[in-house]
Order: sequence, then structure tokens, then C-alpha cells
Amino acid sequence: MAPEPTVYIVDDELIIRSTLEDIFNAAHLPVETYASAEDFLLAYSPDNPGCMLLDIVMPGMNGLELQKALSARSNNTPVIFLTSSGDVQIAVEAMKAGAIDFIEKPVEAKVVLQCVKKAIELDQRRRYEQLQHSQVELRVALLTPRELEVMNWVIRGKSNKMIARILDISSRTVEVHRKNVFDKMQARSVADLVQMVLKAQQ
Repeated sequence: MAPEPTVYIVDDELIIRSTLEDIFNAAHLPVETYASAEDFLLAYSPDNPGCMLLDIVMPGMNGLELQKALSARSNNTPVIFLTSSGDVQIAVEAMKAGAIDFIEKPVEAKVVLQCVKKAIELDQRRRYEQLQHSQVELRVALLTPRELEVMNWVIRGKSNKMIARILDISSRTVEVHRKNVFDKMQARSVADLVQMVLKAQQ
């Protein structure tokens, strides 16, 4: 069973962690809190769905450094920064580095919930697209070199007869390869096949 989307809070202030935890518990959203970036990195896996709320200013590794460390691990989980009024410019720079939003302290329940729900939806969409991409890659890997050739001509709109002339094989052989391509790729139409190939190339 896949883990539930979780809100990961990293903030050195106990009162902030407690306030946010109460907000998410009331909204029935799974939540985990950490007092330092170092503790969070020891426990976290990029495979875990959800989003992160990171304080910008913390002792030891700060929020920006944590963001960079997560990026180095190929993390795509959405990051939201918690800031004080004086940290807004830093938060803007963090967004340029990939964060999706920032929330000023003291946090308001309505604002933080709206922001987090959008982040979780974004994470779910990204993970679904990545899963689709991986499935297409696996299907492409099942094709023989000749089937790959036939597929590349099919998605360019070439008929079986034209492909047969190009590859110097019989139309019947092209039909067999074409059927194998559609079966292995689980494509229902040429348009479906084109979309899959585009995903594999992204």
C-alpha cells in the first residue's frame, strides 16, 4: 500500500512545529515534524509523497541549504518556506531555486492549508506523470531494433507499404512488426503511440 501524502515540517521553534501540527491534525493531514534539517535528512526519502514546510533561518543547516541538499538527492517533492518579515527577499530567491511558495510567520491556518493542499496536488500530479513516463520507458525497452524502426516510421504517418519500401521488407512483415509494436506499447491508436513516444523522449 502506497504511503499517504504527508506534510513534513522542519523548524527549530517548538511553538511553530506544535501550531502547524495542530492545524494539519485538525484537517486530517498526516504530519511529521523535525527540529533540524539534519534530523530531517536522516529520516526522509524522496519516495515519500507530500510536501515540505521548511524554516529559512535555523541553527546549523538552514532552509536554503536543506533545499540544495534535497535537490542533490533528485528530490521533486514541493517545498514551501516559512519566513519572518525580514526573510522575504531570501524566500524569493528560494522560489527561483525551485520552491513553490513561502508563508510568513505567524502562520494563519487558512493560508497554510490552502498552500499545502495545492502543493500536495502538485506532488501527486508530478508523481503520476513520472510513473507514466517510467511505464512508457519499460514498454519501449521491450521492442526489438526492427520494431523500433517500424514504430518510428509509423509515428511519422507512413503507411505499411511505404515502410516496407523504406526498410526493404515485405508489407506482411511490416504488419507483424506493427502489431507487435502496438501490443507491447499498449497503444490503441497512432495518436496514442505518438503521445507515448513524446513522453519517452521528454
